[in-house]
Amino acid sequence: MQSIPVDTARLGTMTCIVAPEVRLANRETGEVRTTREGVPVYTVGVAVRQEGRRASIIEVSVNGEPAGITEGTRVTLTGLVAFSWAMGDRHGLSFRAESITPAPTAPAATPAGRKGAEA
Repeated sequence: MQSIPVDTARLGTMTCIVAPEVRLANRETGEVRTTREGVPVYTVGVAVRQEGRRASIIEVSVNGEPAGITEGTRVTLTGLVAFSWAMGDRHGLSFRAESITPAPTAPAATPAGRKGAEA
């Protein structure tokens, strides 16, 4: 598998559209996929939208359950990497991130002429 680092600064707006779900290694038995260290792997559905373009939806894997991520949350992906894969006639890209966190929110604007809290 070839890994491709992704420059998230160029991706635009990223929003969780499918809350974190544990990834299964075996759907029949319900066995959870884990890392070598035994940490469960989660997947998060993320909508990526660049300015003036249509949104793309990617499914991102991450080690451990991302805290504070729910549907509709703007997110930040750290250490995002794409992997190309092929199985027989099928091929595509999968995505993995070091972490998925809520995006920082912009501070609320203060009305003009007001310089801070009144005493």
